[in-house]
Amino acid sequence: MEGAFIVSIIFGGILLALAVIGSTILIAIKIIRGGASPGGQRSEAEEARMVQEIYRGIEVMEKRLEALETILLEPDGKERNDD
Repeated sequence: MEGAFIVSIIFGGILLALAVIGSTILIAIKIIRGGASPGGQRSEAEEARMVQEIYRGIEVMEKRLEALETILLEPDGKERNDD
């Protein structure tokens, strides 16, 4: 009885090792081929578009901030009313 238990543990370990090795190979092939599904490619394109929009918004905000700094720090001799 113990022999059958040991044999089943060995075969189970071999099957588990084959499953791990096989899935690793499949994942490696998918990564190498850039195997994103069409849905995944669409979501990546959407994410890229959103990042570009955020970047453009940050550029506009930076220009506005520079203009505000110029207005506030400009030593033109005008007095400001701080009410």
